[in-house]
Parts: sequence; C-alpha cells; structure tokens
Amino acid sequence: MGRLGISIYPDRVGVEETKKYIKLASKYGFKRIFTSLLQIKGDQEKVVNQFKDMIEYGNSLGMDTMVDINPRLFEQLGVSYDNLKFFHDIGAWAIRLDEGFTGMEEARMTHNPYDLKIEVNMSRGTHYIDQIMDYSPNRDNLIGSHNFYPQRYTGLGLDYFKQTSEQYRKHNLNTAAFVNAPSGNIGPWPLQEEMVSLEEHRGQTLFTQIMHLKMLGLIDDVLISNAGVTEEDLKAASEAFKMSMPAFHVIPAPSMTELEHKIVFESQHSYRGDHSDYVLRSTMTRVWYRDEDVPANNPVPIKKGDVLVMNNEYAQYKAETQIALQDLENNGRVNVVGHVAKEDAMILDSLQPWSDFKMLESK
Repeated sequence: MGRLGISIYPDRVGVEETKKYIKLASKYGFKRIFTSLLQIKGDQEKVVNQFKDMIEYGNSLGMDTMVDINPRLFEQLGVSYDNLKFFHDIGAWAIRLDEGFTGMEEARMTHNPYDLKIEVNMSRGTHYIDQIMDYSPNRDNLIGSHNFYPQRYTGLGLDYFKQTSEQYRKHNLNTAAFVNAPSGNIGPWPLQEEMVSLEEHRGQTLFTQIMHLKMLGLIDDVLISNAGVTEEDLKAASEAFKMSMPAFHVIPAPSMTELEHKIVFESQHSYRGDHSDYVLRSTMTRVWYRDEDVPANNPVPIKKGDVLVMNNEYAQYKAETQIALQDLENNGRVNVVGHVAKEDAMILDSLQPWSDFKMLESK
C-alpha cells in the first residue's frame, strides 16, 4: 500500500506555521514529508536545528521525512557518503540524491547502519538504476522518486514517465511522484507555474492527478509538491488516494432522468473485457434495470466522452451503460445522459478492460 506525502519549506513560512501544516496533513492520513536541504544559507547550526525540530515533530505524528540533498551539500556539512550519521541525528527517514554519484556510492549508502532510505532520482533515466544495482545495494533501503518541474512545459512526457518508472518497477523498488495542489501557494523558489512530475498534470485537479497516477500502476507514493495547501484539498487528496477502484467525474445532461441518474451514479460499473474501439461497455446495468422503463431521451449525435444509456428501443440491450470512445451516429436507441468531465479524460483513457469503476457526479 502506497503512502501520501506533503512538502514543507520552512525557510518560506517559518517553523511554527510549518508544524501546523504537518499536523493538518497528519489528520488526513499523510505519512511522508519532503523537504529540501540543497543549500543552507546563513547560520548553518540554526538552520539545521530548525530542520531537526520539524523532522522530530513529524516523527511524533508517524510521518517520515525525506531530505533532498546534492553532493555539494555533503561538502558544506562535512558529510561523506560512507558516514550518514548527520542525517540520522536530525531524525530523517530518507535522503534524496538530487544529482547522485556514480552508482557505487549510492549502493554503499544503502548499507548504512541507521537503515536510512536512499532515494534516487527516477527522472534521470539512462541506466542509472541499473548501475546502482550492479553494486549490490540493500534493496530494502533503496527507493526512487521523480522530480517535479515548476516551469510550464518542462514536465515529463507520459511515455518517458512510464519508461523511467518501469526501470524501477522491474527491480521491485518503491516509487514516488509529485502532484500540485491548486490551493498551494508555497514552493522552494520565488516563481513556480505549478510543480508536477507529469506535464499533463499541470492545471489539473488533485483528484485527477492522483487518480491518474494510481491507474498507471507504476507509482507507490504520491507527494504534494507545494505547501500552504488548504484543508479542503488535503481531504480531497486523501479521499482520491484511498479509493479502492478507478473513478472519474461525469457532467449530467440537463435532460438526465432520475432513473438514468441512478443507473450512472449509483451503480458499480465494469469495463467489459471483450472491448470495442468505439464504446466502453458496462453491461450489468441492463440486468439490474431490465424491468425499468427507459424511454427515448436526448438521442442526439454522440460525441467522444458521452455517457450513454440504451433505451427501450434497444430491446435486450435496454439500460446498458456505455461511454463513447469516438464520435458516433445515434440511431435513436441511445440516450445521451452526460459527458465525462474534460479534466478526467486522462483517467478514462487509462482505464483497462475488466476494471471495475465508478462515475461521480460533477458538481
């Protein structure tokens, strides 16, 4: 079972405000914390003690903190890859190598006596993880996470995201990726145009981003990259992450009847396995509602993403639910009862045959 995480930037909001945010996230089941120690400015001892204070507070709430670092910080702190006591002493659960070494160092770090997790950068691609594996790391202490990208159009493409994630999956390593909360307004830099791992997630709701990552089946842990996230968004993220099956939002047609509403939104649907290129079929509703009257209603031309209910004129198919995968003609036997919300189209595209799923009413 994967875990949800938040990000904290105490240098931007202060220690006490950060602690309040950690406590709020803990309330909704968040278990991981990301923070950055890529550079320490000013009084080093004071900064380190502040981080230690916040990490220990998170630990007291059952939350594990991963600290993002790079080789230059090792030099600044007087730390070496074969002596990670500093990170143990501040209470860290993991250290994330933003840039990494040659593979040998990462592998040796996983054998540290403190059982610190060594989190490497999945977005690097190439054969980086294979190089690490060549040096026989302690797999229990080796995990990976993707970068987040604050500048628009610089996030990872879906194919590359899948390719690099699968490199870690084949070694059975824990994986993580970042999503952006629309309400979050705090990041590590003065300017960020939302901070996502996948470019196509930029501008999307937390629900859509998290559900999409879950459906890809390649990511264990989902981390919200920005801080200052509202309680409403934290709750929404938690609910999406805990959903036991795929779900997406549907905008009801103004003409949708009470029965059609019940068929679409109160049924557990299943994507029929012998699938078509034209429609996604959920056939059990025609069994459950076979005795109901389903008169012709809104039999208009069908657009891709339309949610359909077969009407009385379709005889044995009456009350079957379908979703259009292409634009189609309507022979009058099909009621157009709604449309998949635009932001959730990527969820529909990721749905696999034989999957159970729910349709949620878009408010």
